[in-house]
Amino acid sequence: MTVQRMDHVGVVVEDLAAAVAFFVELGLELEGETTVEGQFADDLIGLEGVRADIAMMRTPDGHGRVELSTFRSPVATSAGPREPVDTPGIHRITFVVDDVHEVLDRLRAHGAELVGEVAEYKDVYRYAYIRGPDGVIIGLVEELR
Repeated sequence: MTVQRMDHVGVVVEDLAAAVAFFVELGLELEGETTVEGQFADDLIGLEGVRADIAMMRTPDGHGRVELSTFRSPVATSAGPREPVDTPGIHRITFVVDDVHEVLDRLRAHGAELVGEVAEYKDVYRYAYIRGPDGVIIGLVEELR
């Protein structure tokens, strides 16, 4: 048996509306929103009394999705890490964009912070890491060729 496709990446955020606005500004489209709770959610997540609001974001090409979720219950017992990009286990989501600098300028209004610097790799890529909602690392890649 093989993997059929990658379905989505999930990111837990504290402020769902702000995270949706961030990803809309990046260029993703809101596919839908829902609330999940009950036995299915409890069984899946391994916690009791789960109630979570979810927004599914879709890339313009229709192939990639990001699930944003915020938990109303149970209350989280700790905050997520804000470790450097090279920390094992730290995930990042990377998107190809038309213009790294222009996207970065737009996302700063939504709280984005540049991790290092915008860097170029051999006239092939312009690349930047930013921190988005709740510290998630977002890669922005501009193809130069």
